Amino acid sequence: DRMDIIATNALGRALHAAAYAHPRRPVNLARHCFLDRASAEQFYPDWHGAADAIVAILRAEAGRDPHDKDLQDLIGELSTLSADFRAKWGAHDVRRHATGEKHFHHPVVGTLDLLFESAELTSEPGWKLLIYPAEPGTPAADALALLASWAATENRPTTTQTSERA
Repeated sequence: DRMDIIATNALGRALHAAAYAHPRRPVNLARHCFLDRASAEQFYPDWHGAADAIVAILRAEAGRDPHDKDLQDLIGELSTLSADFRAKWGAHDVRRHATGEKHFHHPVVGTLDLLFESAELTSEPGWKLLIYPAEPGTPAADALALLASWAATENRPTTTQTSERA
């Protein structure tokens, strides 16, 4: 609920490649949205809507666990470094973000209109599993397949073969 990506598969990493470009770990979608605004505006076609959703999720988590030091540190960092975050935080919007549709623009495959499902992990309170499926037969499904292919190619280890003859 702090918007950290703590684990992902290769396709999820490829989808969020822009957020992974920053060396700070764990990757945090709120930091990407507000502190790397130019990149985030390219990734989120509706940056304001995405930013509003991120702030509302953070505010809901702050209400659920007001003593979470890491969350308070994140809110303090974003408040200090982003006037946009301060303004949106001041709106006091709270939202549960469990299912719906998300819109992305990926530099490799273009527009991705994906569904999403969020599932609480009962064994790890505060952790969620996010799933981004595409409707079969849609341009988004084709784009995801292309992105998976691109990710597999990008992450393939390069090997050099040497041949020695005696």
